[in-house]
Amino acid sequence: MTSTPSSAPYGALILRIALGALFIAHFALKLFVFTPAGAAAFFGRLGLPPALAYVTMAAELLGGLALILGIYARAVALALIPLLLGTIVLVHGANGFFFDGTGGGWEYPAFWSIALLVLALIGDGAHALVPTRRN
Repeated sequence: MTSTPSSAPYGALILRIALGALFIAHFALKLFVFTPAGAAAFFGRLGLPPALAYVTMAAELLGGLALILGIYARAVALALIPLLLGTIVLVHGANGFFFDGTGGGWEYPAFWSIALLVLALIGDGAHALVPTRRN
């Protein structure tokens, strides 16, 4: 009996790159549009320490790069989920479900969180530079 090669590792690769690109895009939005100072002020208005904006930006950039390159992607995916859950609780949750509403609802960050969980469950995918070690 011969086994058929699976395309699943390439599906995980595509998911990993897409998720990483989204995080880098959100980092760039904070850097170039809102500015780091503006992002810090927004975090302060939410009742969070303004310095947490810089930590979030670093997580978006470094996490996004790690996902794209496949550096411990499963672990990184799990580590990034709390950022998105925080946006649901603190920013988008009160705006309803659909993201097209005023202020954006929580549908998009919830789906993004689920996609990260799926990546963590299915694995790093093809061409990962430093695959997450399996026990």
